Amino acid sequence: MSAPVTTAPSAPASAARATAVRRRRTRSLLRGTAITVVALVFALPLVWMVAAAFKTNVQVTDPSVGLWFRPTLDNFRAVIEAGQIVRSMGNSLLVGVISTLLSAVIAVPAAWAVGRFGMHRTGSIVLVARIVPAISLLVPWYYLFAQMGLVGSYTVLVLSHMFVSVPLILWIMIGFFAGLPVELEEAARTDGLSAFGAFWRISLPLAAPGTATASLLAFVFSWNNFMFALVFADESTQTVPVTLFNFISYASTDWGGLMAATTLITVPVVLAAVIGQKYLVAGLTSGASKG
Repeated sequence: MSAPVTTAPSAPASAARATAVRRRRTRSLLRGTAITVVALVFALPLVWMVAAAFKTNVQVTDPSVGLWFRPTLDNFRAVIEAGQIVRSMGNSLLVGVISTLLSAVIAVPAAWAVGRFGMHRTGSIVLVARIVPAISLLVPWYYLFAQMGLVGSYTVLVLSHMFVSVPLILWIMIGFFAGLPVELEEAARTDGLSAFGAFWRISLPLAAPGTATASLLAFVFSWNNFMFALVFADESTQTVPVTLFNFISYASTDWGGLMAATTLITVPVVLAAVIGQKYLVAGLTSGASKG
């Protein structure tokens, strides 16, 4: 009985495999380096902001201090005791939640209708609304809202934010509903549901990731919006961006207090993004392969 003969791999095949391994390692190294550089570019300003919040004003403007210093909570204590930032965060939360909820209630069913009933002209109008800069409407808005006696109220802030949030949510959800199989709704219609019933019981639950994504983006816009609050709000309805602006004056800037306040107002947005991360990723990637 003869022994099995083992054939050694040829030299060209081994060289090809080694070359492929080196290429994969090189690509992986380049990809990791690029990701690290991008992460540092975005992270360094945040690190500087948080570090400056725990410094005195003298330390903030001293380049030699860097990240090695004795932290202090005086900036946070002063900002919280002043009370304005806490009140402004409450105002921003109120306006952001109400404007986002109302925008979602209007935009999500509208997006489904546009996608399912072929309202292509409506989609074009939505695109135009997304293109028109909202700042160009501030003067007519102010005149209109002043005539209605709404300037300085929460109502005018909610309405102005909805002008941006409704087209934003609508535009995102049109693409999301386009990625859902229409056969599910057709089966529900066959079982006796109305068109809206099929939307409510079938499509809307499936669209939860997209709705969460669009709503989170709308809330972040409302939370960060400066121009509308600067023009339409008064001292009692002032939101956080305007309050931050008040830390800057012609004579001086309270850098420690400004960075402490900025750190405080960043926390809710970061928490919302972390909590909704699963829905955010699913919503942003849904329909990516839809042709």
